[in-house]
Amino acid sequence: MNPGESRTVWILGDQLGIRNAALETARKGRDRLLFIESRETFGKLPYHRHRLMLILSAMRHFAEERRAEGWEIDYHALAEAPDMGSVLKLHCEKHRPATILLTEPNNHDESRAARSLSKKLPLTLIASAQFLCTRGEFEELAQGKKRLLMENFYREMRRRTGLLMEADGSPAGGSWNYDAENRATFRDWEKSGNPKPCRPPRRPADRITLEVAADLGRFFPEAVGHAGDFSLPVTRADALAWLSHFVAERLPDFGTWQDLMIRGEADMFHSILSPMLNIGLLEPLECAWAAEQAYRTGKAPLHAVEGFVRQIIGWREFVNGVYWLKMPEYEQVNGLHASRPLPSFFWDGKTDLNCLRHVLGETLRSGFNHHIQRLMILGNFLLLAGINPQEALAWFNSFYVDAHDWVMAANVLGMALHADGGFMATKPYAGAAAYIGRMSNYCDGCGYDPNLKSGPGACPFNLLYWNFYDTHAERFANNPRTAMPVRSWRKRPEQERRKIVSEAEEFLRLLAEGKAS
Repeated sequence: MNPGESRTVWILGDQLGIRNAALETARKGRDRLLFIESRETFGKLPYHRHRLMLILSAMRHFAEERRAEGWEIDYHALAEAPDMGSVLKLHCEKHRPATILLTEPNNHDESRAARSLSKKLPLTLIASAQFLCTRGEFEELAQGKKRLLMENFYREMRRRTGLLMEADGSPAGGSWNYDAENRATFRDWEKSGNPKPCRPPRRPADRITLEVAADLGRFFPEAVGHAGDFSLPVTRADALAWLSHFVAERLPDFGTWQDLMIRGEADMFHSILSPMLNIGLLEPLECAWAAEQAYRTGKAPLHAVEGFVRQIIGWREFVNGVYWLKMPEYEQVNGLHASRPLPSFFWDGKTDLNCLRHVLGETLRSGFNHHIQRLMILGNFLLLAGINPQEALAWFNSFYVDAHDWVMAANVLGMALHADGGFMATKPYAGAAAYIGRMSNYCDGCGYDPNLKSGPGACPFNLLYWNFYDTHAERFANNPRTAMPVRSWRKRPEQERRKIVSEAEEFLRLLAEGKAS
């Protein structure tokens, strides 16, 4: 191999797919693969230890698998990679590649950094094939629209992929969406005999994962979480095994119980596939096809399969499209002018609110909660308390094993915090204690009473809910989806409204001072 004739394929930690676009253009025996575990990149935020273990172990396994196939590998682990730029410089000086091929990064800041590097290095960016809808295609769909509806986008994706479609072009079962059948409550769960999920098989950490854990202990000793609790797949083979387990054991009950929140059951019947999907170990179509096959063969009901498929080809693709359509301005949106700092208990889980304590405890331990826990417990509290959306986004990006800026920005800023002015969601996802009591057993034994709207022992979610609509009444009074709570609030006696607002403001004052929990 003569200097200048070879090419380098630079593979990022969230591009570990078997059909990495840059890798597909390379040739074994001529080109080499480059992996960089930049300490600067992996230390940009106070990431959860399990997120770091997942990506770094998956990177090392992916590189070893390619080496076994005959690829030449240039791997720079944490100890020898202070940052991307210095390693790239050394790589070019040593190997003198004719070009460095890189699949377009999935996150905006990385994409911007790559374009900056391309002015100094022979870097060639190749369009990513990691999503079903390209950035250009989404931009075309969004052209001329003030607001995008995920449901319309989802139906278009169903038509494009043929998933859950009949030969005559109609949706399977005659309806596009079976969400109404996926809203069983905690009482429904009790009446059904408290069904519990069959947990996916856990494999003991192998040599590579143990080495990653040791490196993290050296370079990121303060990272939240314990290495011994880590159990996510780090190879494609193991990720496929998790997918098969979900389809066989959890998918049949997934739809019915997907919104349920139970103490000690962090994931219920959810797939826990997003961490592997978001780094490329799994592909969206293969996950959706596997679920569809379960429906076609009578092994899973349509309402469960449709709900799962909607998450994969609908919501996941939609938030990625919104992200690239609206960045970089999107990351700074703050349509409700929320400015309070993130409460300290989000970092240690020490709060008297049972729902927050249980959900945060699970997050701190494993870096994972399912979507309703994120939206209606954590996101709901942050929305009602007026927490600065950028602080909230940084926390979500830090603490979740499936977190990447492209997926968290629209989910947190748009969906959870309504900070984008309603572009992502037609209404704010604000809820009082009644919703939490209906969908969980978190309120049992809590020091706050979910039935009290004000006064000693009243649940802060009740106080904050009505204070939220008092603060933003003018904004939401004419919204068909929020006009009712605004009218209900305004009909209350003035003395009652003043009492609730006063108690909410006192709670928020103590929260800002670190005295409310």
